[in-house]
Amino acid sequence: MSPPATVAVLGAGSWGTALAALLARNGADTRLWGRGAEALAAMATSRRNARYLPEVELPEELRYESNLAAALEGADIVLIVVPSHAFAAMLAEIGPLLGPKTAVAWATKGFEPGTGRFLHELVDDEWPGRPAAVITGPSFAREVAMGLPSAVTVHSDNEPFATRMATLLHAPNLRAYTGNDMLGAELGGAMKNVLAVATGVADGMELGLNARAGLITRGMNEMLRLGVALGARAETLMGLSGLGDLVLTCTGDLSRNRRLGLALGRGVPIDEAIRQIGQVVESVVTADEVARLAEFHQLDLPIASGVRAVLHGEVTPVEGLRALMARERKPEYPHGLFGQG
Repeated sequence: MSPPATVAVLGAGSWGTALAALLARNGADTRLWGRGAEALAAMATSRRNARYLPEVELPEELRYESNLAAALEGADIVLIVVPSHAFAAMLAEIGPLLGPKTAVAWATKGFEPGTGRFLHELVDDEWPGRPAAVITGPSFAREVAMGLPSAVTVHSDNEPFATRMATLLHAPNLRAYTGNDMLGAELGGAMKNVLAVATGVADGMELGLNARAGLITRGMNEMLRLGVALGARAETLMGLSGLGDLVLTCTGDLSRNRRLGLALGRGVPIDEAIRQIGQVVESVVTADEVARLAEFHQLDLPIASGVRAVLHGEVTPVEGLRALMARERKPEYPHGLFGQG
């Protein structure tokens, strides 16, 4: 049996806290780092994350550290759980502090803003050859923290590290699978946020269950076509990181992106909707990067494009719906399963 791992979890929001609690319960020596020293001290005293997970009691074994260097000292694995817009800066900040054998994992979903680059590309540029893995799948932080049945998948080009990371996460109420398609896993985890806004808008407008099902299905088609154009494997996108996360985010009201869509569909201005949610809503940035990738690969992704237009205030939700419904009639798959339909 391998010795217990020392894991530094960077990011004390809902998902970072949930994963840190899971790892600590599973026997890993886990340090949770965040920028708010006072909030971390309160968490250590109350064993609760009052802002993000107030109903969940955190394990006694979990340690809290506001000093980044101290959090990383001696860590076998660093697990990054910060928003995508802060990911590159986080890599630059921890680079001088990492040990030569420290492996890197992340549970961040999204792209690098402004470039559309995948997060694994940023990690590989920063530390070529260092073991790296992405953790993704249909998993609301609150339910994982509460011990409700869940499933995630760990993708890495380094099979032993993927297996090790999955083993650390695997628990009686959480199944952790492995794979080696990092691009596909990251695309599914990012793009589903954009599509969740679409279903949220439809539900906010009270368009019915038929509309929701149609948007999820045609949204899945858009994800598959973009994924294949980028070199992802279709089975990855049909698994936990794609279809699984898409269904969860499009139908579960714990999703910030779905809640944003619900508010927009009810006529709430976007700035007010984001203020009410009170956390980072990844789709606002991700929609631009999906559009960038679609344009580069000359793909027509009408749902993702419509969401981007609504988020930028270029069209109203009603106008966006009208544009979708006015598209020409065509076969469901005019050029095969992954054609341009």
